[in-house]
Order: sequence, then C-alpha cells, then structure tokens
Amino acid sequence: MTDPISDYLTRLRNAIKAHHNVVDIPASNVKKEMTRILKEKGYILNYKFEDEVNFQGNIKIALKYHPETGIPAIKSLERISRPGLRKYCNSNEIPRVLNGLGIAIISTSHGVITDKEARDLNVGGEVLCYVY
Repeated sequence: MTDPISDYLTRLRNAIKAHHNVVDIPASNVKKEMTRILKEKGYILNYKFEDEVNFQGNIKIALKYHPETGIPAIKSLERISRPGLRKYCNSNEIPRVLNGLGIAIISTSHGVITDKEARDLNVGGEVLCYVY
C-alpha cells in the first residue's frame, strides 16, 4: 500500500455506501488524529482503538446516519494531497470547504488539525483531505 490515508478514506467511503454501521481500519498516528477530528466535528458516532489485534493496531469507527431517513453524516471524502502531488498552503491560503460548511484536515507543525484551527493558530501545512 503506497498511500495509507487514501486507503483510510476509501474504506470509510465504501462502508458508507454499503450502509455499514462499523468499519475496521488499520491504525497509524495520522489516522488516529483524523478519526479524532471526525468525532469532534460530528461526522462519526464513535471510535475505538484496538492495540492488541496486530502490531500496528486497528481503529473501529461507528458511522453516523440520520435516524429517520438513513442519510449518512459524511456526504463526501476527498483526498487532496497525494504522494505523487503534495498540496501545501500558507496560513493565508488555507481553503474553505463549501464556504465553511465542510472541513479541511491539515497536517501542520502543530499536529493534524482542521482548517479553522489552522487559521486561528496562523499556521499552514499539507492539506490532507476535505470532508463534508
């Protein structure tokens, strides 16, 4: 696997399209931080880190759907920076996703944070993905 973040997003995307309630993803530190951000922003119900499964561990993510209509909370997961073409932005060039309705997850010197937090801290970094 050459791009673990794309694999993470694809597993989430496929689980949402199949209307699964829980998805298992191999863990890494960046994936754990991305999962924490998705929980904080209300895109997923809950998550659990399992370290005893294998050497790197697993992340179990409970996906969130509307209780009556069954519409998923995550409409789109879009990978921006890829191994073949990295996308970086300065603190004054941080993108706004859907005019502020979505989030951009950015890897900065302060860790993996959202676009709003990066603007508040006045830091730039690598734009990992858009979520809305």
